[in-house]
Amino acid sequence: MVKKILENIGLDSFVLALTASILVAWYWPEPGVYKGFLDLESVANAGVSLIFFFYGLKLSTHELKAGLSNWRVHIVVQVITFLIFPLTILVLWKISGAPSNSLYWIGTFFLAALPSTVSSSVVMVSIARGNIPSAIFNASVSSLLGVFITPMWMGFIITSGGGDYNLPQVIFKLAYQVLLPVALGVALHSKYGHIAIRNRDLLKLFDQSVILLIVYVSFCDSFVNKMFNHSSPVEIVLLGVAMMLLFFLIYGITLCISKILRFCREDTITALFCASKKSLVHGTVMAKVLFTGVTGVGVIILPLMIFHTLQLVAASVIAKRYLHSMDRAAKRE
Repeated sequence: MVKKILENIGLDSFVLALTASILVAWYWPEPGVYKGFLDLESVANAGVSLIFFFYGLKLSTHELKAGLSNWRVHIVVQVITFLIFPLTILVLWKISGAPSNSLYWIGTFFLAALPSTVSSSVVMVSIARGNIPSAIFNASVSSLLGVFITPMWMGFIITSGGGDYNLPQVIFKLAYQVLLPVALGVALHSKYGHIAIRNRDLLKLFDQSVILLIVYVSFCDSFVNKMFNHSSPVEIVLLGVAMMLLFFLIYGITLCISKILRFCREDTITALFCASKKSLVHGTVMAKVLFTGVTGVGVIILPLMIFHTLQLVAASVIAKRYLHSMDRAAKRE
């Protein structure tokens, strides 16, 4: 009963597991900072490559081609994801007068520069009965574009703050860890793709396990280095409120643009769910590469984790409202 109530508001078992991984890192950080023959960070690195290999293995080129023709929706989603979203945070950051080395602001900008989610965006579009082929296309293309665009945005922030940032090296690392496994998976899709699709639930569990491991290791490092000592519970709550407001701000911008361009209902739903959401998978992976050697990665990814949780809650409620409104309209007819 309790599980069903939590799922109805978007708080599924994975969100609860994320919270648990942070608590475990707080009480028992030693395994996360151990550096030895087979440390947890090395295991996580291998897991990341496998995540994207299986993603490529499941990626159907036929589904991508099916959504290719809807170019207006694609442009809107990608422009909001990689341009309007980060520029909005830059403006708010400037207005706030916060220092350029504020980890919470860096983390918020980092989530703004990330690509859209893949699975959850498609699931929400499906629930709300939107344009599923376009959702698959946008989520997949966004994931690939993010390998290049996200490091460029972060390079702008880090170098402007006086940091040392080697953009070509970062892109090479991400290409090696993300694009290469995806390309290998796509190449093997015709032969083994049906196996990955048939075991989709098992692979989802594997993906979530790797993300939990990355989150655990990141927060272990932050707790050991006492990065949260200057953050009060009130600040964390305010950060959560800010992330929820950010979600609805981008959602509102997307809705306005969709109305101006007179998108049909299905395309509007696709734009709303693909442009307003950010990928925790890519965020945790890219954080390991972008912030290598940086103390306090747990602090930097905290805004993303909060945003991820809240976007699931909000998007779940919105998707079900779209579904119910459509069902009521069908009954009236």
